[in-house]
Amino acid sequence: MELLRMSKAAKRLGIHPMTLRQWAIDEKIPYTWVGRERRFSSVDIENMKRGGIDRPRLELLYVRVSGSTGQETSLTAQEEELRTTATGEVVKVVKDRSSGLKENRPGLSRVLAMVSDGSVTVVRVTHEDRLARFGVGWLKQLFAVYGVTVEVLHPKKSGGREELLEDFMSLLTTFAGRLYGMRSAQSRRRLLAEAAERA
Repeated sequence: MELLRMSKAAKRLGIHPMTLRQWAIDEKIPYTWVGRERRFSSVDIENMKRGGIDRPRLELLYVRVSGSTGQETSLTAQEEELRTTATGEVVKVVKDRSSGLKENRPGLSRVLAMVSDGSVTVVRVTHEDRLARFGVGWLKQLFAVYGVTVEVLHPKKSGGREELLEDFMSLLTTFAGRLYGMRSAQSRRRLLAEAAERA
């Protein structure tokens, strides 16, 4: 038997060292203190590899619509579809009413907090773009550090040119919407200023 450092033990398990550290804290894997370092028995690591990692399936369901008002039926439909296909315990349903291009969404911040504190093991969405318009790969890598996976109920089937065109159309739609919003705000300010001058 060999006592492995955290990085070596994590590498053998195919997980990030931060995930292994969290499992040790949560007492999901035995360890021994050697000085100020946790060490893991090579026997325990091999047993864990063979038997798989027995972790409860704790699901976080994330639903999002782009508008700040309305679209309640879309949020409800997304939640219902995710609930009916759930195979573990649904810990939380997080809702956002904001563009998928915004990084500072309150719901997404809650998702990140729950992923990092170990409250969930799976984040589920109906479509990948519900989580984010771009950068979902980065989110998946970040979640993997904490041992959390992302499951998409309806994965994209397009590739190559179709996917590029889809991304382009998403950008175009988003910027057109923002431009329209800016023009509307400018028009409201102009009308208010004109009304104030008349009064």
